[in-house]
Formats: sequence, structure tokens, C-alpha cells
Amino acid sequence: MKVILKQYVESLGKAGDTVKVADGYARNFLIPKGLATEASTRNIKIFEHEKQRILHQAEKIHLQAEELAATLSGVVCTIARRVGEQEKLYGSVNAKDIEAALGAQGVVIEKRNILLDEPIRALGEFRVRIKLSAGVTAEIKVAIVAES
Repeated sequence: MKVILKQYVESLGKAGDTVKVADGYARNFLIPKGLATEASTRNIKIFEHEKQRILHQAEKIHLQAEELAATLSGVVCTIARRVGEQEKLYGSVNAKDIEAALGAQGVVIEKRNILLDEPIRALGEFRVRIKLSAGVTAEIKVAIVAES
């Protein structure tokens, strides 16, 4: 099935692209989520008019994400945890903990956008990537310290 993408889809393309996908993927995921529309002749004509607005909106979102990435580059997120002997953490620090610590600093980032390969299980400073928008990621420093 041919579809016209309304938004950037990581594995397919950017807004405005016409791509061929499996019928089930289009009917069950792309179209219900508003990510694409079927590429009929009528929809292609309608989309040509809408294309400029969508591309302008995508550019605006991309610029906002780049601005946020610039501000996040200087952010240091400090999380205090209980430690045992040999400075081993009780438990671990995951994306939810980082989300809460950033929220306390006034930075609102969704947990699913925090790209953490595995939970942090040691004291120290770690680099954590955050996905802000299509193709824009930021890196923050997360410092895990012993709770006093």
C-alpha cells in the first residue's frame, strides 16, 4: 500500500514522502495514529496544499528542539542514592529517576525520550542521551552521589 507520511517516521521518511508499506502496517499503525494517509489521487491533491504547512511546522519543531538541546548541554542532573559497602548502590538509577530529577530542575522531558542503554548501578558521572525530536538529541551529565 502506498501512503503519504504526515509526520517524520524514523524507519520510513519525513513528512510529505510517499512510501510503500505493508497493508497491515498502514491500516493498523500509521493511519490510525495520524502518521500517514492513503496515497489516492484525491489525497495526493489535498496533501499538496497541506504540504507547505506541515513542512513549516516540522521546521519550527526542529528549531525548538535544537534550542532545547543547546540549553540541555549544560545541565547536570544530580541524584543521591543510598550506598553500601565498597560504594555499591542499593538498586539502580533508571530513566524514571532521571525524569524526576530533571523535573525538579524545571526541565520537562518524557521518560521514553531518555535513551539509557542500561540502568546505572554505580557512583560517578555518566553521559545520558535525550531524544528531543527527529534527528535531534542532546546529552546531559548525570551525577550519582552517595546519600548522606
